[in-house]
Amino acid sequence: MTSPAVPRKRTDKGAQTRARILEAAIELFRERGYDGTTMRGIADRAGVSLGNAYYYFKSKEVLVQDFYRRSHTEHLDSAERVLATETHVEARLRGVLLTKIETSEPYHRFSGVLFKTAADPESPLSPFSEESAPSRRESTRLMERVIEGKGLRTTPDLRAELPDLLWTYQMGIILFWIHDRSEGRKRTRILIDRTVPLVIRIVNLGSLPVIRTLTRRATAFLRELRDAREIPPTPAD
Repeated sequence: MTSPAVPRKRTDKGAQTRARILEAAIELFRERGYDGTTMRGIADRAGVSLGNAYYYFKSKEVLVQDFYRRSHTEHLDSAERVLATETHVEARLRGVLLTKIETSEPYHRFSGVLFKTAADPESPLSPFSEESAPSRRESTRLMERVIEGKGLRTTPDLRAELPDLLWTYQMGIILFWIHDRSEGRKRTRILIDRTVPLVIRIVNLGSLPVIRTLTRRATAFLRELRDAREIPPTPAD
């Protein structure tokens, strides 16, 4: 009977090769930019054949999507500790945003290089693209857990839209962080510290009877925008 240790060893070796290719890609993206990096260059840097590189990653885009998943996993591991210890929604949101920039810090230079391509709305590397949907959904689910904390007073309509809104807020923080050249990203930390209480206060204000009608209209508008985003474009004649 075949020993179960054999496939395990092969799997471990494959995971190591895959990780080595991804690290080589990140290094070259930093050095040469996204467009200036080729799969052959990545294979050479990783010490594998070009065919082996394509076996694990069929394109540069797939490599970057794998980086997105790894980055999200690293963030989720750190965020779990925040969610396990913080009960108030303000502290939970602040902690999740801070852990996002802390776990992303080793890739700060790479993120700046990648942003040049990801900012193109037609790029599959855009955080709003169909290819990025799995990472986007996982990040939104994390925000769903954030708002389970105490201290949030809002209408059901707004609560349903809030995870997606908070993910968009996080994307704004990340964009600021990419351009932040202050020591220790101090300016980004200040931005998080100052805006999180404002965001929670604005959300809570939406539950007041005097502006509840306005809140309903706003959430209906947000749903319309989201639904329009899900409609595929009409093919050109």
